[in-house]
Amino acid sequence: MFDVDAIKEVLPRRNEMIRPAIANVDYILIVNSCKQPDFSFLLLDRFLALIAKSEIPAIIIITKTDLMNALELNILKQKLAYYQRFCPVFYTASLSLLGIEAIKDLIYKKIIVLSGQTGAGKSSILNAIDPKLNLKTDTISVALGRGKHTTRHVELINICGGWIADTPGFSKLDFEGFEARTFNTLYPDFVRFRDECRFNGCTHTNEPGCRVKELVQSKDILPERYENYLRLYEEIKSQKPIY
Repeated sequence: MFDVDAIKEVLPRRNEMIRPAIANVDYILIVNSCKQPDFSFLLLDRFLALIAKSEIPAIIIITKTDLMNALELNILKQKLAYYQRFCPVFYTASLSLLGIEAIKDLIYKKIIVLSGQTGAGKSSILNAIDPKLNLKTDTISVALGRGKHTTRHVELINICGGWIADTPGFSKLDFEGFEARTFNTLYPDFVRFRDECRFNGCTHTNEPGCRVKELVQSKDILPERYENYLRLYEEIKSQKPIY
């Protein structure tokens, strides 16, 4: 709490994120584009793991759906249907305002963070919600295959009866401070089956009698998500300890 002269009271934080730097968030909208830049399940799984560590609910927003043909979009939706078991998914196209009303409903009386890959369309979503904002957007770098940074800092915007934070996009996400042995606890679709594994503390990597691996084989767990888990697990495992 503060007034024009000084900070009067420091209230407790119920949650916080370091990157972007923000606290007391109701949920995070992970913004992913279909194309320009191309959709990446690996990047999505990175964001989901990082957000799960902060214990803030996540919602997946898919933008630029108008840049995919009907077949491409249908294939993407089939795979993302798996994620809807533990995380809501919304589809948008800012130019046509598709899906924008649903996002307005999410913001009401909430503090929301927009986070996601650079160039995914975070500022475009805000402009579609309220054209008076006129936030700067930019084109995608063809040479780099990713967006150019247009948002330079975290900014809270009062909109639709709530607050939404526009944040800088990220081209790299790291897992500094994460432990490989507990990484699987950040996967809600894995956690529900951990008591069915043969060994307590199963990492779902090389252990025999792993229920999660059985479900991957039967495709009850999306194989691509499990493959991404293994890649991220090895990345964390290979990190040098920080003293």
